[in-house]
Amino acid sequence: MSYNILSQDLLEDNSHLYRHCQRPVLHWSFRFPNILKEIKHFDADVLCLQEVQEDHYGAEIRPSLESLGYHCEYKMRTGRKPDGCAICFKHSKFSLLSVNPVEFFRPDISLLDRDNVGLVLLLQPKIACAASPAICVANTHLLYNPRRGDIKLTQLAMLLAEISSVAHQKDGSFCPIVMCGDFNSVPGSPLYSFIKEGKLNYEGLPIGKVIIT
Repeated sequence: MSYNILSQDLLEDNSHLYRHCQRPVLHWSFRFPNILKEIKHFDADVLCLQEVQEDHYGAEIRPSLESLGYHCEYKMRTGRKPDGCAICFKHSKFSLLSVNPVEFFRPDISLLDRDNVGLVLLLQPKIACAASPAICVANTHLLYNPRRGDIKLTQLAMLLAEISSVAHQKDGSFCPIVMCGDFNSVPGSPLYSFIKEGKLNYEGLPIGKVIIT
């Protein structure tokens, strides 16, 4: 299950985007119980959450999910951003082999001057009497700006490089990979095709067209 749960601080900083919503439903005290209700309903073995606000994560989100049998790992965005990405998994179903946070920010590189992050876990399924391979689970939230598809592609390439490193096995093969996140893109877009097909003809492509069809 992948879910952007909308950081409350970001909601309030961009309140103009939610003028169509009734104010009471925007309060965290209303939203979180309903988010938790959704999570309980779907009962996923693995949750990938985006826009997880740090103070809410520590005080409410992680304790609530731990009470449901999840183990949680979290990577906060760099800079002074209030949120990050979390991967939570049922500890009855998986053992944690490794945690690999990914920071996209690089000083003095214009394509990497944003504070988005990713998180890559290597999990071992707990399956009795079966030699099951490990599973690589990745989660990210790429840059929102619809005019900067070039930055999104660069961030995605960095995430894929980390996934490749984590999922690579001793025999040269790759373990199964599950990649989730908010990619701020749409199906059929060049960025989507890049993920699906593993290639992209970038020559002559306007940077604003990377995320739309």
